[in-house]
Amino acid sequence: MLDYVIVGSGLAGIAFAEVVLQRHKSILVFDDHSLKSSKVAGGVYNPVILKRFSGLSGAQQQLDEMVLFYDAVEGRLGKQFLHAMPLLRKFASVEEQNNWFTASDKPALAPFLSTELIERTFPHLASPFGFGEVLQTGYVDTNGFVSSYQQYLKSNGMLADVTFKYESLKTENHISYQGIEAKHIVFADGFGIRQNPFFNDLPLAGTKGELLLIKAPDLAEDALIKSDVFLLPLGDGVFKVGATYEWTDKTETPTVAAREELVGKLEKLISCPYEIVSQEAGIRPTVQDRKALIGTHQDYGNVHLLNGLGTRGVMLAPLMAKLLFDHIESGAPIPDDVNLNRFRRHPHSGHTR
Repeated sequence: MLDYVIVGSGLAGIAFAEVVLQRHKSILVFDDHSLKSSKVAGGVYNPVILKRFSGLSGAQQQLDEMVLFYDAVEGRLGKQFLHAMPLLRKFASVEEQNNWFTASDKPALAPFLSTELIERTFPHLASPFGFGEVLQTGYVDTNGFVSSYQQYLKSNGMLADVTFKYESLKTENHISYQGIEAKHIVFADGFGIRQNPFFNDLPLAGTKGELLLIKAPDLAEDALIKSDVFLLPLGDGVFKVGATYEWTDKTETPTVAAREELVGKLEKLISCPYEIVSQEAGIRPTVQDRKALIGTHQDYGNVHLLNGLGTRGVMLAPLMAKLLFDHIESGAPIPDDVNLNRFRRHPHSGHTR
């Protein structure tokens, strides 16, 4: 009997798989690769909400777990995925400068906001009011990370490249699925939760995000720039530009409207020639209150959920996976703000192990 069946091998599913494997337990991961939001994600990690210069609850703990997690995965796979890089927030006015320095005095934000005005001049990127630097930032090569980990799982017989059929799952005493027996099942199915009969009543709306990949050899490549869009250097003159937020379109098809929006914002930011290499789209698993959804089903003690990581999957997934694992294995409480029971009318606390 397996310890865990995991449905989904995006950032959430991989994070849980790695936590379980580090504890020397057995897994089988199902993924038909129909959802690609993790692979097309921007991959930026950043502990501050830059639109309002406000903090994120538990940001330092998330960052600490993230670094430990990617260090372990990089050691396991022999590749680098986590890239520390300065993030510079371009100021649009003196008022924004003042708001930044006011925010940097707050105890919760002081570890993350530099108190020095960055007046560096970038070629082809006008910045008359300078920049503020966010500390402890960078990006994860999400496409490389997800693809490499899926290949690792597959080569070790731990990945089933098939569609999971929810109707075939039996949950009496233990998990039974088409001849496979397991102690627990964890759904990390992202926007696919809409077809999941165990959790499809939860308010995961999903937001479509689109990115451009551009070639712009004249731009500097040593900092991540955030203005109306982010400009993320990937090396060799290639940059990610993103991202859009669309609440009604739930397809993963790139659109002309998003391309025009990103191009318009990009051309306000830079003044050099560039070439659009590609355009990508995915559906982020976003919850109404912008918090993760983790926990155990109220009626089935061996059925669990790890979802709702939204725009911050690379930073959130390692800690959320660890919290869920500790909850399942030792009954550790899940924080109320990410516990899926916050949306249940009559939650039950008990579960089988």
